Amino acid sequence: MAVLEQLSIKMAKISEQRHLRAIRDGIVSTLPLIIVGSIFLILAFPPFPKEWAISVLAKKHAVQMLLPYRMTMFIMGLYAVMGIGYSLAKSYKLDGITGAILSVCAFLLTIMPKMINPIEVINQTIGGKAVQIIVEEGTKGSQIIQEDIGYALQMSKLGSAGLFVGIIAAIFAVEVYRMTTTTGFRIKMPEAVPESVARSFEALTPAAIIIFTLTILTYWLNIDLHDIIGSIIKPVLKFSDSWFSVILIVFMITFFWSFGIHGDSIVGSVVRPLWLMLLEQNATALANGQNIPHIAAEPLYQWFIWIGGSGTTIGFALLLLLKSKSTYGKTLGKAAILPSIFNINEPIIFGAPIVLNPTLLPPFIIVPIVNASITYFAMVTGLVNRVTSTPPWTLPGPIGAFLATNGDFRAVILNILLIVISVVIYYPFFNAYEKKLLAEEHAEAQK
Repeated sequence: MAVLEQLSIKMAKISEQRHLRAIRDGIVSTLPLIIVGSIFLILAFPPFPKEWAISVLAKKHAVQMLLPYRMTMFIMGLYAVMGIGYSLAKSYKLDGITGAILSVCAFLLTIMPKMINPIEVINQTIGGKAVQIIVEEGTKGSQIIQEDIGYALQMSKLGSAGLFVGIIAAIFAVEVYRMTTTTGFRIKMPEAVPESVARSFEALTPAAIIIFTLTILTYWLNIDLHDIIGSIIKPVLKFSDSWFSVILIVFMITFFWSFGIHGDSIVGSVVRPLWLMLLEQNATALANGQNIPHIAAEPLYQWFIWIGGSGTTIGFALLLLLKSKSTYGKTLGKAAILPSIFNINEPIIFGAPIVLNPTLLPPFIIVPIVNASITYFAMVTGLVNRVTSTPPWTLPGPIGAFLATNGDFRAVILNILLIVISVVIYYPFFNAYEKKLLAEEHAEAQK
């Protein structure tokens, strides 16, 4: 036990490493946009029969209704990069806004713009002015139009697909900013100059280094970091969507919680980028009318595994409320049931306590693993829709499960079934815990 406790403490320290913390903070900062963007995804594809008037109306205006989703959740990588750059710069006691701007600039410079619809470009001089003539796609060779060349950034690379490149770009940008600051290799303005102006000039040197470096890599050497990182991440992403990966993640989170360490924070720092990639690809597939490809996006954990909080402790809270005969158990049950309904279980984790409690730790670990296995099987076989959106995490479990699966009533039934299963598995351990409480209260009364 002492060895495991030391291991958990070391892992907690690793999770607080400044770069990992910046990644976590940056991604978490995008959650409001992801949640609200998910709402528009649900509005565009309402959870009602297709023949209902509201469904017909939503289908008619789906393109317009999806635009807020495409400007928020769909390009969440861009917002995450801004948050990562800000957080990392602040951890170095540098200007956060400058860190965010340099990070976004670095990220955008990793994307090769695509020319709009060119097939053939002809340089001509008309009226003494040099112009470029584009032969449009789908026109005959004799039909040409005069038009300025336009470029477009692929929005998909601003989303989860480009998130890992964005993380690298943000870290690179802030480290260059830190290096130029600590070495004094920057333009230093007199103290009389306003702070905002001085800050802008101080950012000139790191901006020049970042822009020239990434310009050479992306535009001159034609190195596509997105393709390179994507090929590396692809097998990792595939593994993260497997049953074994889900079980491993569930075990690691409950393992850290067993020692009073926020397991979601530690494990989430590493796997949340993968969760977001899976979720964004599911949401994109839904928006495009395609089959939902992935199972193990983060809402799977929220609505089918962590019902009532980590460890699926809502089952234990119900037992305390309905079955406990001890004074402490009844009091804890009354205090914990309402937070548990809204997925807040710190009162139980630290009030029972579950932390370092050999009586309650087994079901705390076993129940989520059982729930994860049942849910994974149900989604693989098509018994329940796969998750496509992120409802607010404080919703009661059945409601959140219904919305996360785009209005699948079977998800509500599954969520309730999993709560019942948690009650059944927790029951014998609850009995042992209850006997201990009653014995302690009896001994106290005899004094």
